[in-house]
Amino acid sequence: MAEVTSPTTRADHRTESHAFRAGDGLPLTLVRVRGRGEPWRGPVMLVHGAGVRAELFRPPLPRTLVDALLDDGWDVWLLNWRASIDLPPVPWTLDDAAAHDHPAAVRYVLAATGAETMKAIVHCQGSTSFCMAAVAGLLPGVDTVVSNAVSLHPVIPRFSRLKIRGLTPALTRLTPHLNPGWGDDPEGVFARLVRAAVLTSHPECDNAVCRMVSFTYGSGRPALWSHANLDEATHDWIRGEFGEVPVSFFAQMAQCVRAGHLVSVSTRPGLPESYVAEAPRTDARFAFFAGEDNRCFLPESQQLTWEFFQRHRPDGADTLHRLPGYGHLDVFFGKDAARDVFPLMLAELRGEASR
Repeated sequence: MAEVTSPTTRADHRTESHAFRAGDGLPLTLVRVRGRGEPWRGPVMLVHGAGVRAELFRPPLPRTLVDALLDDGWDVWLLNWRASIDLPPVPWTLDDAAAHDHPAAVRYVLAATGAETMKAIVHCQGSTSFCMAAVAGLLPGVDTVVSNAVSLHPVIPRFSRLKIRGLTPALTRLTPHLNPGWGDDPEGVFARLVRAAVLTSHPECDNAVCRMVSFTYGSGRPALWSHANLDEATHDWIRGEFGEVPVSFFAQMAQCVRAGHLVSVSTRPGLPESYVAEAPRTDARFAFFAGEDNRCFLPESQQLTWEFFQRHRPDGADTLHRLPGYGHLDVFFGKDAARDVFPLMLAELRGEASR
């Protein structure tokens, strides 16, 4: 075991970019991050949500989740799947990512490291699509999944339900995508109109992107975090971390919310018609995390999926952590997340969390 004399920081990161292709040929990237020493544990892949990127896990904090993983000996890989703003924008659905992106990424990491199995920390739509692939049996090389915010059962606030049901049909006729980045840089007349409406109805802070994020992804002021949980540098940093999300995603999520669980909207290899009709086709152990104050996906989202797993696997191996005082993304970049959240995630990866 390597000896760590002082905590890892961003200055210690050695970063490598790995290009690979999804199952349908789309170019994707994996970012491998190493610390001062070599890892003594296996690989772990971090998977971001919609309209962000792998850098989501490296905010300008004194200690990030990546730092904590490196100090704990993990071989850290950050995935830019097709929803990443670091890649050329394309229309996508969760089906595309589940069938093509995550299986290819897992195969690449296992081949590059020589490991037989690996672990994953997955967030939001990275979690939904990754869980789709896992329960469909497409990720046999993954033995542990730490899922944040939502997995198989999207439950959203009432106002969000009204928005996604009422606005999505109109959006399909008006724009191919929404972009929280319009808060600082609106593109065209429609973007300027949306920005004006959002800034009028969301007076909670002076960060226009933060306010656009709340309109785009949830209910609340703000919706994805508590301002009290973010330091000033991180609140400013988010201006560059949100980009466009295709309306094709919102259309699928509207159907999932209406069904009460994830549904496929296309025919993709290996994906079932229903993700909750039978037992999960995976031996991976799941740890579900839910911020009690999440106003994007309510904590009941993870509660329901944990109960679904318990019905099929009542041995207690799968766990649920409901985090008081946390919301959606401050689980990863809250100023106290290194104290409150990261130790729980590390314990789950090591299989040492209390049951």
